[in-house]
Amino acid sequence: MADQAAKIEIRRARLADAPMIAELSGQLGYPSTKRETEERLARLLPRPHDTVVLVAESPAHEVMGWLHVSVVPLLEVALRAEINGFIVAEGQRSLGAGAKLLEAAEQWAKKKGCKSISARSNVIRERAHAFYVRNGFENYKTQKAFRKDL
Repeated sequence: MADQAAKIEIRRARLADAPMIAELSGQLGYPSTKRETEERLARLLPRPHDTVVLVAESPAHEVMGWLHVSVVPLLEVALRAEINGFIVAEGQRSLGAGAKLLEAAEQWAKKKGCKSISARSNVIRERAHAFYVRNGFENYKTQKAFRKDL
């Protein structure tokens, strides 16, 4: 695995990555069209001070995963980063892309002055939970998520 991981490059996402990011978003359970993803990415890319979308690129220059992380300035806790979305393609998992994306996100967050990084993961994603624990995260809270359409 270390040999394969060494060949995986992590870089900032570009608008041209939108089709693959959209496909991977569907694997994550958030179906999105290429156009919707392009529009969302176009809003995020000009904000390098508080958010970044990173992609893992295979040796064949194909996007095999992405991670979106943002600085979250909260009143009740020290500045932290939050992983907003994170997926590695089915069939490409356990090759090191996820760990490299996570490491890059952590380094970005440190440079932004964040004291911690957090992630949320659906209760059914047991493999993802084990990944986070292997990478130094602790499960510190169980909660319900609420949403309201506006």
